[in-house]
Amino acid sequence: MKFLDGETVGIDLGTTYSAIAHLNDEGEPVIINNGDDRPITPSVVLLGEGGRVMVGPSFERIALEKPENVVEAVKRQMGNKDYYVVYQGKKLTPEFISALILKKLKQDAEVRIGPVANAVVTVPYYFNDVRRKATQDAGQVAGLNVVDIINEPTAATLAYAWNKGDLGRTDTGGGETTILVYDLGGGTFDVTVVRFTSTTFRVLATDGDVMLGGLDWSNRLVEHLAEQFTRKYGDDPRQDPEGLRAFFQECEDAKRKLSKNDRAPVSVYYKGKTLTVQLTRSDFERMTADLMQRTRDTTELVLQQSGVDPAQLDEVVLIGGSTYMPIVEKTLKEITRQEPSRSLMPERAVAEGAAIHAAILQAKHGGGGKMAEALRKRLERVKQVDVNSHSLGIKVADPEKKGSRMNHVMIPRNTSIPASKTQRFKTTSDNQKTVHVEVLEGEARDPAACTLIGDFRIVGLPPDMKKGSPVEVTYSYDASGRISARARDLTANKEAATEIIRDGGLSEGNVADFEKLASEYDVD
Repeated sequence: MKFLDGETVGIDLGTTYSAIAHLNDEGEPVIINNGDDRPITPSVVLLGEGGRVMVGPSFERIALEKPENVVEAVKRQMGNKDYYVVYQGKKLTPEFISALILKKLKQDAEVRIGPVANAVVTVPYYFNDVRRKATQDAGQVAGLNVVDIINEPTAATLAYAWNKGDLGRTDTGGGETTILVYDLGGGTFDVTVVRFTSTTFRVLATDGDVMLGGLDWSNRLVEHLAEQFTRKYGDDPRQDPEGLRAFFQECEDAKRKLSKNDRAPVSVYYKGKTLTVQLTRSDFERMTADLMQRTRDTTELVLQQSGVDPAQLDEVVLIGGSTYMPIVEKTLKEITRQEPSRSLMPERAVAEGAAIHAAILQAKHGGGGKMAEALRKRLERVKQVDVNSHSLGIKVADPEKKGSRMNHVMIPRNTSIPASKTQRFKTTSDNQKTVHVEVLEGEARDPAACTLIGDFRIVGLPPDMKKGSPVEVTYSYDASGRISARARDLTANKEAATEIIRDGGLSEGNVADFEKLASEYDVD
């Protein structure tokens, strides 16, 4: 791990909003306001004329632009090789769009703190390897030295412990604290149980959904109002991108009002016609009850997998802007029998925690830069142990179904990482010329229900090798949740290359090309 000259920051790259933070001269994690003097920046990219890109424009500015020039919620597409936006004749991937957001955050921060070189970028715990690599690539394209990626609940836990004044201190009595971090953001959801002392952080269990967040609650309102509008006037605003965008904005505003009030009037306008509806919080909660139930099921599952009874929790910590919905607190009270904590600012805590993690790494690996000696020693004491959010397996012959293949799990989910597992398998035919290793992420027995991370081959096996000859496969998760694998034929002691050619994502050449392209765009 190498730190470059320049400032080190933590970045929360969110679905709807992003934020950047650093440790100030007093050693406190603080958000760096953007060019509009606001702590968070909308994760919206407007692709304008002449290579001018606007990140985080106001809704009024967005309304003036063609819908095809506005990119939102790109985080949900990270690692999706089939998603792209065409701009100036070029196909822009989710990594590149995200890089434009990161570039804007970097630019704005540099006005206030000077050149930014190093960054820790956060990801949802449930991001798989492909999505994690895509996030790292986005940081590199933006001109950042991404020293690590950190799971969002882990970052929030660091911020929580820092807030309590315990992190890295030796005079706190050494007692353990167990918390549940419930993170419902704009586009993704995680729930994690963490146990920590002043110097050790251990994740006990985690689960989540990368396609569940506040956007889904807003979209339910859109569907509800659009159906009423269509029944009344015969015109469906969902068929028109501009009409749909206007409906969504009104519904987003109504959702926020219903977090504070029992009812909210909402007026939607399309093709010269207006529909005004009085929404109640109870109606809204009823039409989104299945979404809330999904988070409840996940929370109860994680508690079960962690082996922690709700009564053993010291606190339930809320993270993510969507936790302002009152139904979140109500549901968590029912599950845990305690009042959830709002000791952290839901929109800021993850970036602040990322900045703390970056400082810990710098203290341990980069000499601490300008960091005060007392702070460096305090941070050096902190040890973090995460778990993998997805099982890691290999595609093998299914002994129960001739001719079929199955996912054989080698490293189960919720294993403490870093982790490594070596296992022997057998060749499936006489005179086999190659061994094909397919790396799977997921819990299902059926390989088709898992994510193919990539594959590699051992080639040039010795002639006349008998069926059933041993092959040794080693899988590893590193501390940030990234995967490596290797395989060795034990007959000829021949080993495959350890580099996985991942199914999707950017190659080194792609990253370099996108770095050059990003440098050509003016980002406002």
